[in-house]
Amino acid sequence: MDICLALLGSVTLLLLCTVNGVYVAYPLLFVLALFIGICLSRGFSLQSLWQMSYQGSLKALPVFTILTLIGAITATWIAAGTVPAIVYYGIQLIQPRWFILAAFLLTSLVSLLIGTSFGAASTIGLAMMIMAKGSNVNPQMIAGAVIAGAYLGDRCSPMSSSAHLVAAITQTDLYGNLKRMLQTGLWPLVVSCGIYLGLSLLYPMQTNDQSLSVALRQLFDLNAIVLLPAGLIVVLALLRIEAKYSMLLSILAAIWLAIAHQHYAPSQVLQFTLWGFRLESDSPIQAILRGGGILPMLKVCGTVLISTSLAGILGGTGLLKTSLKRLIRVHQPEQFGANAQRFGNTALIGLFAAAFGCTQTIGILLTEDLVQQNYEQPEQLALDLENTVVVLSPLIPWNIAGLVPATVLTTNWQFIPYACYLYLIPAIVLLQLRASAQPHR
Repeated sequence: MDICLALLGSVTLLLLCTVNGVYVAYPLLFVLALFIGICLSRGFSLQSLWQMSYQGSLKALPVFTILTLIGAITATWIAAGTVPAIVYYGIQLIQPRWFILAAFLLTSLVSLLIGTSFGAASTIGLAMMIMAKGSNVNPQMIAGAVIAGAYLGDRCSPMSSSAHLVAAITQTDLYGNLKRMLQTGLWPLVVSCGIYLGLSLLYPMQTNDQSLSVALRQLFDLNAIVLLPAGLIVVLALLRIEAKYSMLLSILAAIWLAIAHQHYAPSQVLQFTLWGFRLESDSPIQAILRGGGILPMLKVCGTVLISTSLAGILGGTGLLKTSLKRLIRVHQPEQFGANAQRFGNTALIGLFAAAFGCTQTIGILLTEDLVQQNYEQPEQLALDLENTVVVLSPLIPWNIAGLVPATVLTTNWQFIPYACYLYLIPAIVLLQLRASAQPHR
């Protein structure tokens, strides 16, 4: 019982701190200390807990690499003129009354091509946010549309690491899973597009006399060659080159463009790469065109380190697995059907696993371990994991899946209500399962 109360209290604390803008690492440190105390009271030694924490933190190392590359790619793409060019041409091509829908669809397309939500958010997503900040559109709407679109590809791209992970742990065929995901994701996609179209018509983008376009034209050489870093990302992804290598090559191309075409000094480009891009001259878009940098991502790295250490202790002691089995008991009326009840249980377990696993990967692994005995067909298990924990993880503000893209887009938890696609998938699938279980008259 003490573990269940600690879990519920921890979720409450994390939610309160997130809503009030408190740096999430602080409540996570408190939660970590709380569970260390509980584990010590249950007979675990401090040395064993340290070892579990250390093993858990090792899982953060690959994430640190990606975060570093994201910080560098964001800053160098701006300095190279890649992001300004996307923004400039986007303003010319995108119909203002369809802007929010376009942000969702364009990010979805890029995420499908490159298979990484972080990459899609930090490239095309950042460009969409800059356009939003230069207009009257609520940036939170754009952030929600962008993050939802970024996870469309993360869920069902052939190059998605989460899709490969789900296929591996359930021992199912990746392309068979993708086909089933496309089928169950169709109606959520249609409804999401309808919502974003409605928001677009209600809140059309209005820029101030094309001042953003004029300023970009004055500050950057927007020749088509500056789109080279973006082209590299897409081409290398299609060639199935590992994401970190394609991102590194794109960064090198962006550095060359920043020096050769935008005429920044090498020392300036290095400064941008480390600290983030900032316009040095006074400009009406000085507050809009900024971001990235390796060092600003250290705050996110700190959160990742604490969260993976916490997950290591909860996983190593078995407390989380045991408590989730006791804590989550969903009793639904029989007319909803066994499949609907099973899916609902998987969704709730996935939500808690994402909250305390703090990463999408740990959430997937923990959920699969807890629910796999309820499934006779591994293909159905794989599909339910994709329709629950994979898309619910970004809706947890302190989970890396949502924290990183929100940080890149310089937003906070307020994007969540607008990330329609992510919560419509489990909601619509559950409604369909309940409907199919109703007796025909």
